[in-house]
Amino acid sequence: MVEVIRPGRCASARVSPIISRIAADLPFDAVSIGMLGMLPTAGFALMGFMTPQLLRRVRLEPLLLTATLLAVAGQLGRALGTSVAVFLLLSLLTMIGLGLGNIVLPPLVKKYFPDRIGLLTALYVTLFAISTAVAPQLAVPISEAAGWRVAVGVWSLAGAAAALPWIIVLLRHRAERPAMERLTGNSRPVPGPKIRPWRSPIGWGLALIFAGCSSNTFAIFTWLPAVLVDRGFTPGEAGSMLALYAIIGLPTSLVVPLLVARMRQPVPIGVFFTLMFAIGYGELLLAPATSSPLWVVVFGLGQGTYSYALLMINKRTRTTAGSGALSGFAQGVGYSLAGLVRCCSDYCTTSAAAEWHRLSCSAPACWLSPPDC
Repeated sequence: MVEVIRPGRCASARVSPIISRIAADLPFDAVSIGMLGMLPTAGFALMGFMTPQLLRRVRLEPLLLTATLLAVAGQLGRALGTSVAVFLLLSLLTMIGLGLGNIVLPPLVKKYFPDRIGLLTALYVTLFAISTAVAPQLAVPISEAAGWRVAVGVWSLAGAAAALPWIIVLLRHRAERPAMERLTGNSRPVPGPKIRPWRSPIGWGLALIFAGCSSNTFAIFTWLPAVLVDRGFTPGEAGSMLALYAIIGLPTSLVVPLLVARMRQPVPIGVFFTLMFAIGYGELLLAPATSSPLWVVVFGLGQGTYSYALLMINKRTRTTAGSGALSGFAQGVGYSLAGLVRCCSDYCTTSAAAEWHRLSCSAPACWLSPPDC
């Protein structure tokens, strides 16, 4: 399942370490590479706006299977691409599949594990973090051994394996459907009342958290090594600090959902992790360079905002329909804002350090209030 809904940055991480090898066969330039980097937020934002409408007409399980197959087709297809345009289009297809799965997963957890939401959220967010760290580490060795096409396409095998359990679930549901129709006299699901998460401060608060999470990820993976090199680190040491940041994401991914699920009022947790981002960034730029590893750890703790947001989707909703609507709205608006921030930063950033001013977008975590969806 994790292959279906892992964040788009993981799919991008498979490509970015070997983009020079890909460019040897396909004529990528600065513009096309920039477009490739924008596809995760574009795909996630697009599906964020479309998925709530789909959820009113299609069951969760077929949507997740569709997401899996789209991601598999995109990953395999772009590995066989013969032009930059084809590679970009199939990369967008991959991100659309991943975005659809990422939005559908919270209501699926609520449907199948309503009494274990914290545990399941901790499990899949931790696996997100692991897969995000593993993908770039394996991309270069695989490309050296078998070529970049294998390094890009091999991940479709994991997606195909993830589809098998959901095919079994759908076949079982199909076998049980005639009996249910005889009992209910209804062969089609009745759409529930329309939910409007944009009228709730919960929806806007979560949207801004997702915008901040995505913006932070882009800025850190793009600018952290450059900032540290400017402060006197070697490129190898700067790379190690980036790895340290990724490692800090593992314990936060595991602990935060378990902790938040048990709290009646989890707002202080969201505020804490937002402050970790702000304090870490400020001290990284102002404190002596020798203390940089400490501040990388501090703002690395801010990654807990992502697990916090995913858990809050289910904690602040009563039904799977409410969870799906809130998930789609928050991620659709959030990733759209993140894409806008990134576009603006390409124009207004004049140095590596200047990029960091925009990383406080996740501050509205404190807006989250009691359930109304």
